[in-house]
Amino acid sequence: MRVSPIHILAVDDDATSRMMLQGSLEAQGYRVTTAENGIEAYEIASSEKINLIISDWNMPEMDGIKLCRAVRKLHSDHYIYFILLTSRNSKKEIVSGLEAGADDYIAKPFDPAELSTRVKVGIRTSALDTRDAAIFALAKLAESRDPETGAHLERVQNYSRLLTIRLAEFGLYSDEVNSEFVRLIYSTSPLHDIGKVAIPDSILLKPGHLTDEEFNIMKTHTTIGAETLAAVLEKYSQVPYLKMAHEIALHHHERWDGSGYPHGLCEENIPLSARIMAVADVYDALVSKRVYKNAMEHNVATSIISDGSGKHFDPKIVEAFMTLTDDVQDIRMQYDDPEPQRLAA
Repeated sequence: MRVSPIHILAVDDDATSRMMLQGSLEAQGYRVTTAENGIEAYEIASSEKINLIISDWNMPEMDGIKLCRAVRKLHSDHYIYFILLTSRNSKKEIVSGLEAGADDYIAKPFDPAELSTRVKVGIRTSALDTRDAAIFALAKLAESRDPETGAHLERVQNYSRLLTIRLAEFGLYSDEVNSEFVRLIYSTSPLHDIGKVAIPDSILLKPGHLTDEEFNIMKTHTTIGAETLAAVLEKYSQVPYLKMAHEIALHHHERWDGSGYPHGLCEENIPLSARIMAVADVYDALVSKRVYKNAMEHNVATSIISDGSGKHFDPKIVEAFMTLTDDVQDIRMQYDDPEPQRLAA
């Protein structure tokens, strides 16, 4: 049998379970490496190119959740799909796995047919890694016209992911929020301002407040970005990430009370992805320095977000955000910007 280039790491402290996992996966043609604990697995993932990890949840020293968190902190050049093998199925436990960065779950003892299906899904998802890199590069290209934005895209990616996971933990919008939604909002959020590529430099880079006429032009970045993505959607209408990217680009400046733009949508008529993005984007704008304003202190920015509940922002999302202020600040510091500078004309 031809061995697949997909490299799977199977982790379980129980030798019998580990052998069963290895046998089942190798029978499907995958290259399989095994580890008997999380520490050994982390060392392997740090030194070898692993495409997918299947890990038991309950293990001594480093359990599956701790391993997943550690793997997500690796500065890898590719995405590692993570499946937890577990007998746990309560909502709280599933959310804790999601929060740690797990992509999927398999009930233990596993069914070989289900294992095969879950692994195939993971491989297809991992194959999107190149696509996600292209999305981010495209967004960075558009953003590069303004040297002040720094690591804005990286920050809003992480804010939006963190917020979405907390919504899941609170059981909010459970009909929409799942592991796929978390992955998609992280991948597509950098495209929120893609339409700014068409805004004239005289407006986009103006070192001061915009006139009403200039602001009306600036607002068109939402429709320009959406129109660009809509053109791609016409050809690839069933691609979920394009649908979410379109929603975010078009609606992230809508407001809960209907006073936003471009369409004046209100409340849950605004797509959930755009409502999450609105909080992430505004917070980052408040705490970031620009030539026309100083950065606000973190506590001042969070107070503005809180005050905007039910007016600018979805109250449920604000509620989630206010439980994450320390984590949000950590992200802000991790992706801190240098002092913004303009080149002399």
